[in-house]
Amino acid sequence: MSRTARSGPPPTPAPPSKPESPKWARGGWLLTAVMLLTLAAIVAPAFWTSPAPSVSYTEFLSKVDAGQVESVTIDDEGAVDGVQRGGATFTSRVPTALDPGQLESKLREKNVKITATKASGSLLSGLLGYLPFLLFFGFLVWAGMRAQKAAGGMGGLGAGGFGRAKAKIIEAQRPTTRFSDIAGYEGVKQEIGEIIGFLRDPARYAAAGAKGPRGVVMVGPPGTGKTLFARAVAGEASVPFLSITGSAFVEMFVGVGASRVRDLFEEARTRAPSIIFIDEIDAVGGRRGTGGGLGGHDEREQTLNQLLAEMDGFDQSSGVVVLAATNRPETLDAALLRPGRFDRQVTVPLPNQAERAAILATHIDGKHLDPDVDLDVVARGTPGFSGADLANLVNEAAINAVRDDRTVLTAADLAAARDRVLLGRRDSSNALLPEERHSVAVHESGHALVAALCEHADPVAKVTILPAGMALGATEQLPEAERHLYRESYLADLLTVRLGGRAAELVVFGEASTGAANDLAGATALAAKMVTEFGMSPSLGPVGYGSADGHDARPELLGRPYSEETQRAVDEEIARLVRAAEDRATTLLHRHRRALDSLAGQLQERETIDGDVVAAVLRDELIPVDEQAG
Repeated sequence: MSRTARSGPPPTPAPPSKPESPKWARGGWLLTAVMLLTLAAIVAPAFWTSPAPSVSYTEFLSKVDAGQVESVTIDDEGAVDGVQRGGATFTSRVPTALDPGQLESKLREKNVKITATKASGSLLSGLLGYLPFLLFFGFLVWAGMRAQKAAGGMGGLGAGGFGRAKAKIIEAQRPTTRFSDIAGYEGVKQEIGEIIGFLRDPARYAAAGAKGPRGVVMVGPPGTGKTLFARAVAGEASVPFLSITGSAFVEMFVGVGASRVRDLFEEARTRAPSIIFIDEIDAVGGRRGTGGGLGGHDEREQTLNQLLAEMDGFDQSSGVVVLAATNRPETLDAALLRPGRFDRQVTVPLPNQAERAAILATHIDGKHLDPDVDLDVVARGTPGFSGADLANLVNEAAINAVRDDRTVLTAADLAAARDRVLLGRRDSSNALLPEERHSVAVHESGHALVAALCEHADPVAKVTILPAGMALGATEQLPEAERHLYRESYLADLLTVRLGGRAAELVVFGEASTGAANDLAGATALAAKMVTEFGMSPSLGPVGYGSADGHDARPELLGRPYSEETQRAVDEEIARLVRAAEDRATTLLHRHRRALDSLAGQLQERETIDGDVVAAVLRDELIPVDEQAG
């Protein structure tokens, strides 16, 4: 989904205010200046004092014999600091291997004043010894200031800045998104539209004795526009909008997430009426007791507990509403979804065909379209596409037009973009060997013919043997209408079409190839759902054992919810369904072998054909398609 372009000049933004210098910056610069001045006061005298000249031990003895030395200071390591009779100083060193008694007698003989002292390192060398600790302390101070700045920190050099919420606050320019900017989803708009009335006029609800919703959680697949709906609610209600993701609450430090939750709700109360939007709430609102070995002391659980307390504790008259979005509602904690916290759960599904056409119209706004483009046809060919997928489709079509030095988008551009999104980029350098090309043509012809011969299968739109992504060829089918329920007859035909390519290889070559690996995986998964979820197995009966994605229909059961004997029966039923589908496809293709050879030949020659060619090939046979359908 997307926003449409709004007419009229854009609003004049308010002049940006000069940010105030944070306290941590002022305190940090002051501490740094004090440290530098102290270090300079200690180290500078060592550089300002000129060092005394050093003389050898022989020269030192000569000065003593000449009576030029007045006093000496000798430490326990043999270092000598001497003063001559004119006041001049010098340094020397007594070899420790010599007899110190001889030097002492000579100094006494010349009336030299002797002072003994203990050796100690210089001040500068001492500071150098502490330099690693000083650098480590300075790094901690620097890291603390940077972390507080990133967290919007306040108040000194401590860790208090980590507890500030990282919410993006949109208040100076309120969200300009409106419900009119969202194509389709009229039911969703109506369901969450009551939040707007509560924020605009809460007294109206109080007069009738009704309480406005505390929270609404929007559930739906990725890309369906849950965040866009939250911004539209804030735009319609003209209130501040505080947006944050669930992962922004969780840090490595215990208690930080709970502190951020408190700060977020306090910020919302000061700006009330306001909306708090928590995207991907499953990152912080998952079921407690399932996050590992830390149990109730887990940081995520503390954050969730604080969120539960805030939602249950804030005054409803304060005008704060919490919106949340997730695509995994089954992982949320039950206490989070109870009435009084998230009162409503609004499902934002994938758009239907009419909604896809409306969404496409918003995305092509401002682009040049060829008259041959029919958005209803494009919407029909994109079942299961979300709003984000449709935006990507239009963008890929525009890129395809630019490659051909055009500014007008054609139906071929949109078709190529659809193939790119579903199959991947076509690689012209991925040339097939002649026998591989023939095998792929036979395989795809089998899919197309079986789809055309099965009564409940979707019509064939296009067949190609051009490699794209991991696929060496493709058979595209477009549903005639948007389906929400699938009968057993439709699923049986779908299984048969899936195995039509492998059946064609068996009919023509007498053996299968590795090209059917993806078809077999899809057919097996579909047969497993028919047996374990849909109750379409006569031997097992109408029993649902859980979905294939790991979410059991009975969540109280851990692991596999059935015995080894039942597993054996499930495997036998899956194999029976797949074998029956392959036998049916093989029988159909044996009966229409001439059409199979003809279609494979046309595919090798033209590389891509549409569904009309498949129907024409069948009409050329002895048994027309109309009589088979009857």
